[in-house]
Amino acid sequence: MKTLVLLLHLMLCVIFFSCIDKNPDEETLLLYTRASSVYREGRYEEAASMLSAERKFLPSLVLRGKAQYFIGNDEEAEQALKSVLSKRPGNIEAGLYMARLEREKGNISDARQLVENILSDDPQNIRALRFAAQLSRDIGPEGEAASIAFLDQAAEASVESALVFIDRARSHWIHGNAGSALNDLARAKALLPENSPMFNSVSNLEAIISIRTGSL
Repeated sequence: MKTLVLLLHLMLCVIFFSCIDKNPDEETLLLYTRASSVYREGRYEEAASMLSAERKFLPSLVLRGKAQYFIGNDEEAEQALKSVLSKRPGNIEAGLYMARLEREKGNISDARQLVENILSDDPQNIRALRFAAQLSRDIGPEGEAASIAFLDQAAEASVESALVFIDRARSHWIHGNAGSALNDLARAKALLPENSPMFNSVSNLEAIISIRTGSL
């Protein structure tokens, strides 16, 4: 099982991050995977230390920048994230965390530009839309209308994402994988307004699956 998880991480890394180092060696990939696991456990300082020597592999640089951000090492975080953006200006993770750093420094216009760059490529990016709403609120009362508009877009995107999880949950259930179906339904509910009709429908479906599989 651990081997399968490791292989999945490696595949996702290669597919989704479009690394600048076209042929990372096995040691680099394994280090990234281990550091990712440490990061997910909230051991940010350890993750940053593990990746401190990395200079080329963009997923590692992004992860190091995020880890440094969470332990409050803003200068180190900025250095890593800027290195990524200089090579891949469209990297969403680096752009979002760089925008957070710019906002915390009071550079609202720079933060807004970074978020706008993300939304120009990915208009339904929920995190970018929510952050754009925060930046609009930073302007003051005159930014409230824009903030609401961004949140409306984020709500629409959340529902679309929830529908994907619901569809996948049904597929899992049809093929006899109740555990994965329940996991996807839980993720769908996290994206939906509580007690909305769709939220309640997902809850009912969750209950049916749990009863039939004896999970309750």
